Amino acid sequence: QVQLVESGGGLVQAGGSLRLSCAASGSMSRIITMGWYRQTPGKQRELVAIVTSSGSTNYADSVKGRFTISRDSPKNTVYLQMNSLKSEDTAVYYCNARGWTSGYWGQGTQVTVSS
Repeated sequence: QVQLVESGGGLVQAGGSLRLSCAASGSMSRIITMGWYRQTPGKQRELVAIVTSSGSTNYADSVKGRFTISRDSPKNTVYLQMNSLKSEDTAVYYCNARGWTSGYWGQGTQVTVSS
């Protein structure tokens, strides 16, 4: 089992920045990727960014050039630096950890961008 605890969400004006953190604990040896997803009411949860255990990253087109994902492996923590935030970035952001046969989600943290 893996437990994920997110922090860092909040209210920010358009153009501002926020950094989300996700602290993981438990059986991390089987985790291959960690990442961030987001969801707004009535819509499916969508990928924001992921980072693999080797450090490779992948981003949604909508956040490329504005968001940066990073992973501190010794601390079992993944970060999402969000810059130049837009109102359409408003969502609940969820941390995800995935192995070959398992996946885990955090409880989510609200990010609200005011225009």
